[in-house]
Amino acid sequence: MKIVIVTNHSYMLYQFRRELIGELLKNHEVVLSMPFVGREEEFAAMGARCIETAVDRRGINPKTDWKLFQTYRRMMKEEKPDLVITYSIKPNIYAGFVCRQLGIPYYANVQGLGTAFEKAYLAPIVTCMYKAAFAGVKGVFFENTANADEFVKRGIIKREKQIVLPGAGINLSYYEMQDYPAEAPVHFLYLGRIMKEKGMDELFSAVKRLHEEGADFFLDCVGFFEDEYKEQVEELEAQGILRFHGFQEDPRPFYQAAHCVVLPSYHEGMSNVLLEAAATGRAVITSNIPGCKEAVAHGETGVLCKVKDADSLYRAMKRFLEVSAGKRQAMGKAGRAKIEAEFAKEKVVAMTLEGLGL
Repeated sequence: MKIVIVTNHSYMLYQFRRELIGELLKNHEVVLSMPFVGREEEFAAMGARCIETAVDRRGINPKTDWKLFQTYRRMMKEEKPDLVITYSIKPNIYAGFVCRQLGIPYYANVQGLGTAFEKAYLAPIVTCMYKAAFAGVKGVFFENTANADEFVKRGIIKREKQIVLPGAGINLSYYEMQDYPAEAPVHFLYLGRIMKEKGMDELFSAVKRLHEEGADFFLDCVGFFEDEYKEQVEELEAQGILRFHGFQEDPRPFYQAAHCVVLPSYHEGMSNVLLEAAATGRAVITSNIPGCKEAVAHGETGVLCKVKDADSLYRAMKRFLEVSAGKRQAMGKAGRAKIEAEFAKEKVVAMTLEGLGL
């Protein structure tokens, strides 16, 4: 069988789906359509054929989106795949349109609702586009039940077509349990894009308040930041509250050095950061929302706080600072056990293959 996988980011596909692609390659020809932003050579070494495909990941531009649709249409006619698997909103919609038109069986992956469903002016448009694209879909994979139910409620798909996975899963050999760091000062870690929707306003407010109270901690930030946060990041660095490390290809040393990972996000599909942190044996503090709460046993492996609530986040971080070192370590160990039981990569890959009927 020839399987074409369509996505919007080669690096992210490798980070989270390489084990699945490796399994597919055992019995099938696999072609990857994606922008080349890293890891194409690794995919080629695995035996996959890569097609460079430009995708404008942000915004809706009729001209560029029509060009993308035409690109997918030409590619599908040339490749004549037996099955197509899509990831992320534009491949889901535009490659989905093409597959429906050409009668090609396809499955889609919705890794989170994102801003499209939060913005009042965009939600009806995206809903209509998804309805049209998914009219012929064989199944849609989701990373949490709430997102799956939202697509059913909006009439985008019927319930029997939803397949809910526990995220992308975690490679427990790659993210190994690590010894807990020395007790003081406490290292909080934020890993991800420094942007409003990840809860940065609330996080920066909470750490400023803790610092004013004389708490013994600092915050490591790993990732790119939006321009609007440049001044705040530099100010917090100057005050000795924050250390900014930029984007890091390998996050494991930062998880290892942390006592607790903080992610006050507004929305997630399934947060890989939380899963990776817990797999490393670190407690987590995160928003009580779909895509985050599934990764946490509240009070046992971490703490859930109210979304978009700086005071709730402050109290959660303060609570963590006040518990004993032994309790912190116990939370980390419990987190590792939860990941082993529920989010192991091989389990998720097997569930995916079953959902695909392979």
